[in-house]
Order: sequence, then C-alpha cells, then structure tokens
Amino acid sequence: MGRTILTIVGVVLAVWLLMTVIGAIISMLKLFFFIGFVAVLVVLAVTIVSKMSRNH
Repeated sequence: MGRTILTIVGVVLAVWLLMTVIGAIISMLKLFFFIGFVAVLVVLAVTIVSKMSRNH
C-alpha cells in the first residue's frame, strides 16, 4: 500500500515539475521575444532619425 502511494506521489511530483519547467521556458521565450521586439524598434528609430538628419 505504501509503495502505491509513493508511486502516485512521485508521478504527481514529476508532472508538476514538468509543467513548471515548461512554464519557465515559455516565460523565458516571451521575455526574449519582447526584448528582441524592443531592440528592433530602437534600431528602426535610430535609422529613421539618422536618415532625417542627413536629408537636412
């Protein structure tokens, strides 16, 4: 009986750990995509400002 309970607890803990790791990876990827998006916006802004100052 004790072995069955420990097996069930082990499976529940393994599933919980898997979901936690998947959530952390997805959260990290969202952060990286956000940082990349901000970097692209900064590059575009600098490019537009430099082209406008060159024309005048």
